[in-house]
Amino acid sequence: MKERQHSLAARLRAGDRLAAEELVDLYYEKIYMFMRRLGHDRQVSEDLAQESFLKAWRHIGQLRDGKALNSWLYRIAINLSKLYWRKHKAALVGDVEKMGFPDRVEAGFDRVVYDEQLERLSSAVAGLPLKLRQVIILHYMEQMTISEAAVALDIRQGTFKSRLNRALGILRERMS
Repeated sequence: MKERQHSLAARLRAGDRLAAEELVDLYYEKIYMFMRRLGHDRQVSEDLAQESFLKAWRHIGQLRDGKALNSWLYRIAINLSKLYWRKHKAALVGDVEKMGFPDRVEAGFDRVVYDEQLERLSSAVAGLPLKLRQVIILHYMEQMTISEAAVALDIRQGTFKSRLNRALGILRERMS
């Protein structure tokens, strides 16, 4: 996957429009779901996802060799999300999209209990401050490594770990 990202990044820097289409095909759903998980409604998530790709295309020259395309694209999306929240302080955080857990439930486990716990967890994540919600979403829902997620947020790994620890502590408290 890393080799494919390097190749795609090189083609994007060269101005290859097919590479831009490939970028959108690879990442649109991920960026859209990331926005939904941050609490944006469907329309805003679509708009911000599209704007992320437009901004990536316009600023592709800023992507340095050796930098992960994935983290760079998420950093653009994070910055657009922050700008949106600053401009729309009165906007309510929507429901965090379901975390993508499998529909099937272990034998003997009550489906109602499972759904209730999933709903409580989604609400608890949605209730986190934005900085803490971002680390949970990037690491657990977007399945980024700590180093990738720290790059996407433009923070040090130690800061990321500290925020992650704080967020997990709050979630444990709210879930117990």
